[in-house]
Amino acid sequence: MIKSMTGFGQVMTNSTEANIVIEVKSLNSKFMDLTLRLPKKFSEKESEVRTLAVDHLERGKVSVSIDYQLKIGGEVSQRYDEHLFVAHYAELKKLADKVMTGYDGLFQITLDAPGVKQTNPSETIDPTEWEKIRKQLIEAIASCNKFRESEGSVLGEKLEEYIANIGKELEEIGKIDAARIDKIRSKLKGNIKSLLGQEGLDANRLEQEIIFYIEKLDIQEERVRLATHLTYFLNVMNEKNSNGKKLGFIAQEIGREINTIGSKANDAAMQKFVVEMKDELEKIKEQLNNVL
Repeated sequence: MIKSMTGFGQVMTNSTEANIVIEVKSLNSKFMDLTLRLPKKFSEKESEVRTLAVDHLERGKVSVSIDYQLKIGGEVSQRYDEHLFVAHYAELKKLADKVMTGYDGLFQITLDAPGVKQTNPSETIDPTEWEKIRKQLIEAIASCNKFRESEGSVLGEKLEEYIANIGKELEEIGKIDAARIDKIRSKLKGNIKSLLGQEGLDANRLEQEIIFYIEKLDIQEERVRLATHLTYFLNVMNEKNSNGKKLGFIAQEIGREINTIGSKANDAAMQKFVVEMKDELEKIKEQLNNVL
């Protein structure tokens, strides 16, 4: 099963206290390149979020965003100890009176006194709340994977088309291969006879030399291997897991056989089919850049 590395998943929830939007985006990359954007409130959960993303998305340029917005009218994020503030302020006023100075700045000094400012309990992670967000994150990741599978289905159809086109070109090469060999044999004999003439020409030796030369141009093994690689490519595509890297290695082998056929062709008609196969192979390589 082919999966694309391009994906998007989003989960939005509204509660009486906050609006939460979780987004997971992914693009193609050779490795896992993960970016997290979490509220300060959930910063200690970064490792857990990272593990979830890596385990489920495997590879790609991945971005995970959790947007947590308290609703207007909800609890404020900063609290103050009123009794401690009043006590501090009263003591500072006494000191100011003793040295006969004004009260300017006493308010801010008291506000900054240790213990006056208190962190709202809502800024600490509530285990129940985090468990809900964690489930939503898993849901967003699953949605991103679903998107990847959908995109992968389209990619798979294109790859099958390109492989089929290479197979057709290979069949055409097989049809003209025998005629190509006969043409090369006749051409060699004609050139040698015209150069040396009939006198003193050893026909048996000539035939042996021609056979030796033609064997170097034989592409039967390359044709068989190329056909095998094409079948193997399709089989790997239909495996349970997406194997983008493995398909890339097979594509390299396909290219190697096509290049060898091209170097041995020595025939204009066959070279045209070789060029067409190379063109289809380049399309395959381009699509494989986005296969997981």
